[in-house]
Amino acid sequence: MEGKPLVTSKQKTEVVCGVPTQVVCTAFSSHILVVVTQLGKMGTLVSLEPSSVASDVSKPVLETRVLLGQDEPLIHVFAKNLVTFVSQEAGNKAVLLAMAMKDRSMEGLRALKEVIQTCQVW
Repeated sequence: MEGKPLVTSKQKTEVVCGVPTQVVCTAFSSHILVVVTQLGKMGTLVSLEPSSVASDVSKPVLETRVLLGQDEPLIHVFAKNLVTFVSQEAGNKAVLLAMAMKDRSMEGLRALKEVIQTCQVW
């Protein structure tokens, strides 16, 4: 029985703001896993789940929760800004984001979003 693979994954390596960066996107039935690393490890694991309490039903607010690693406000802001578009484009699926970043600048964030877009599996 040949067909669509159970798990679809794409990866890309790019230099983002002078730092070598690896991105891996994997689609599961209920979640999208996005790994972004500049340190060669998974780092902080953040769960982003769509909330049904949003005022605009087509674009639910993502609730963030740090599952592993540093739980600080900047992590939540960075995670939401980095992968909200992934959840929306995937039909409001939950996203697991693993990130180990040296550069957390806005310029780096924009560049990372473009790299993630090239690894689209949703």
